[in-house]
Amino acid sequence: MLSRPNRLTDGAEYKAVVRRGVRCSGPHTVTYVVSTGEDRAARFGFIVSKKVGSAVVRNTVRRRLKAICASALPNLGRGADVVVRALPGAADASFGELDAHVTRCLSRTAS
Repeated sequence: MLSRPNRLTDGAEYKAVVRRGVRCSGPHTVTYVVSTGEDRAARFGFIVSKKVGSAVVRNTVRRRLKAICASALPNLGRGADVVVRALPGAADASFGELDAHVTRCLSRTAS
């Protein structure tokens, strides 16, 4: 689970990352990464819309994405802000598929 300092909490922060971030698309997610240059831990935000599915499905997808990002946290640079947007296909994707695509995007955009 991601601790409080590792989460984006403000809508304006989400908007800034999506607008200014480097974008990487996969079949199930779109990942945006911005390097702020600040000396703090990386922060993550997740967007899982109703198009993904019911509340149960959306929460399952969100929990999977949080676990993937928590394991990728040591590989990201300090001060990075990341937003992961789940696409409707994420509901049917396995954990391994989501992990592979998000990790690939994070390694691409974080460097």
